[in-house]
Amino acid sequence: MTRLTPIAAALSLAFASQLATAATSAFGNFTPLASSVPAGALPEEAPLQLGSPKFSQVSIADRSTQLANGQFNSGNWDMIDTNRTGADAGRYLYTVFETGQAGIQRYDRHSGNMVSMWASPAAAPALNSTRSFDASRWTPFGTYLTAEESWGSQPQPYGRLFELINPTEANGIGNVVHRNAVARVSHEGLAFDKNNNLYYIDELNGGSIYRYSSATPTDGATYFDGGVNAVLRVGDGNTPNATGAFSWVAFTDASGAALPGAVSITDPNGVTSVDGRASTNVAAYKGTDYQRPEDLEIQTLANGDQILYVATTTTHEVYSMNLATGMMNTFVSRSTVDLATGLAVGNAFTNPDNLAIDADGNIYIIEDQPGGMADIWFANDVDRDGVAESIARWASLSTIGAEPTGLYFDVTDPNVAFLNVQHPSSGVDRMIQITAAVPEPETYAMMLAGLGLLGTIARRGRRRV
Repeated sequence: MTRLTPIAAALSLAFASQLATAATSAFGNFTPLASSVPAGALPEEAPLQLGSPKFSQVSIADRSTQLANGQFNSGNWDMIDTNRTGADAGRYLYTVFETGQAGIQRYDRHSGNMVSMWASPAAAPALNSTRSFDASRWTPFGTYLTAEESWGSQPQPYGRLFELINPTEANGIGNVVHRNAVARVSHEGLAFDKNNNLYYIDELNGGSIYRYSSATPTDGATYFDGGVNAVLRVGDGNTPNATGAFSWVAFTDASGAALPGAVSITDPNGVTSVDGRASTNVAAYKGTDYQRPEDLEIQTLANGDQILYVATTTTHEVYSMNLATGMMNTFVSRSTVDLATGLAVGNAFTNPDNLAIDADGNIYIIEDQPGGMADIWFANDVDRDGVAESIARWASLSTIGAEPTGLYFDVTDPNVAFLNVQHPSSGVDRMIQITAAVPEPETYAMMLAGLGLLGTIARRGRRRV
């Protein structure tokens, strides 16, 4: 087992920040936390132990205020995204309620107001209900997507993807449409590549990874009118948790209708849809099984290749898929080195759930754990080969009964991020803003010197091998 010296660990973290070339975000400049913060040790208004004294935090919205203002708010605030395009890009933050009566809310960064834009007309299991919104993704067409993390025994009306078609509406009243061309699964992560393919997952032990390729990929008005749904297959698809060369196996035609042998269902509301889970367990369309795939994030490399990252909670792994070369690797696992110790991270890294990417392309991994055990990890992948050399505990959540979720790095300011604190025992979900103070020029100079020392250490190490 390779062990890093403390100085090598610190310098490799500086190298991970790539301040020599990017220097756009200060979030990569921190000291790895050695352990999780104790549960309840910090106030709920400032619930994070952060890896740098130059990081600050403030609660900008909370559920109790929403309820006091007469807003519908069923709690369990989940993933966050912003309006990434348009004249007011970055003004609004969107998040969802992962409850039996789901909904969408919007935070206005100009006014500081949070409004519930749309709410399920009824609570599950009513036929007109929506439940367990989890996904949160801005589209290339200026709309917003969410979806239900709920699918299983039939009949049931869930497993749907929804589009909020007027997310910047001044009056805050949303119009939500079910987009039935996307197969039904237990949704969580959503991600678009540069060709406007939409990736999604089925959150299940034995769940798969999917791609929707619209028949009209550049036309937002017809994007969801029809397209091919396909499942990821590594090898022959029969080896769970596989890595290596992958392909996409279509199970619908270009209109979104099931191919022969694939499974369609008619739900209790009379809507006929393709069952993604059942279809990709059919031999002809067999997809590779992963263990609770959850969030997705896409990173664009300097050469234009795109890497799709996938967190799998049960196996405590994050995978990386190079969409250009068709190769899948294990990005992070319990065998990955913890920079705080120089040893394999082991069970200190548990239940990876959400993913986020900062302005420098660094990947962050958020655990699905209760306060006092829930950490956010920074992945150190210096050469961007899709296999992290190490990870470091970047932040830790104290709030009792809660988990951190929805970490999102601002597209308009590389030194601002947002995080939701979900389902605390107090019942007061919160949105936290995290800000990194920008280092002075002399700090960058010291880091550049450190990079040179790291190179010397690495060369000496290779000569000793």
